[in-house]
Amino acid sequence: MKPLITPNELSALAPSSYILVDTSFGLANYETNHLKAAIYADLNTDLSDIHPNPAQGGRHPLPSPEQFALTLGKWGIQPDTHVIVYDNKQGGMSAARFWWMLRAAGHKKIQVIDGGFQAAVEAGFPTESDTITPTPVAPYPFKEWQLPLANMAETEAAALDPNKTVIDVRERDRYLGNTEPIDLIAGHIPGAINIPFANNLDATGRFKSPEALKELYEAITEKSGQENVTVHCGSGVTACHTLLALAHAGLSMPKLYVGSWSEWSRNDKPIATGE
Repeated sequence: MKPLITPNELSALAPSSYILVDTSFGLANYETNHLKAAIYADLNTDLSDIHPNPAQGGRHPLPSPEQFALTLGKWGIQPDTHVIVYDNKQGGMSAARFWWMLRAAGHKKIQVIDGGFQAAVEAGFPTESDTITPTPVAPYPFKEWQLPLANMAETEAAALDPNKTVIDVRERDRYLGNTEPIDLIAGHIPGAINIPFANNLDATGRFKSPEALKELYEAITEKSGQENVTVHCGSGVTACHTLLALAHAGLSMPKLYVGSWSEWSRNDKPIATGE
């Protein structure tokens, strides 16, 4: 199943044939307006296992497989369920993170709405403000993450290895160290290159074509090869936007460094600024 679905393709499906998930940040936004029949997934409580100290895993560590299996069961998601997810940031908030997590749980039928909430509304998809309560089922049957992950030590080694590529998907000013609106220290991992996740989108906020994305990322990883790529961001969320873009391009899945800058910058690690 292709990783993206257009609003028109969504509208052509029978509503009973899929589960729709809203991952836009903030329950208040969901309670104000969301796509009709969408259930709500919270980044902080459903898609993360946040610890008191972000130095241990960053601001949005993954929940354990056992925790996520329970959450999926609570939402009525089984291995044969067609799941469609969106947010209001063209996938850059939490939709791509949820897509990656489901893929890492071994789920095949998961798609992200290209263009997100805004595109679906513009295409005429109905909205509502009622809170949707899903019908729970048994916990999802998986025991461990099935997509590649990298920890802090592995990412540090990869960033210094000329035969490997570490991609930082944060905005350019954050990478350069000109500003840091969220974490304590500005800058980037020495050796990491910067390809902001917004580069995955065209001027309309939709993902670029598979051909354009393949050309972009194959040129960047020509020396290392796709099998030696690690992707990170601030806290392991928007990095998944680039992983989704790579899947859309038909490229292999790189490693995700979930702790990302929020973990790195709190552990007395070397910090680079500028180009």
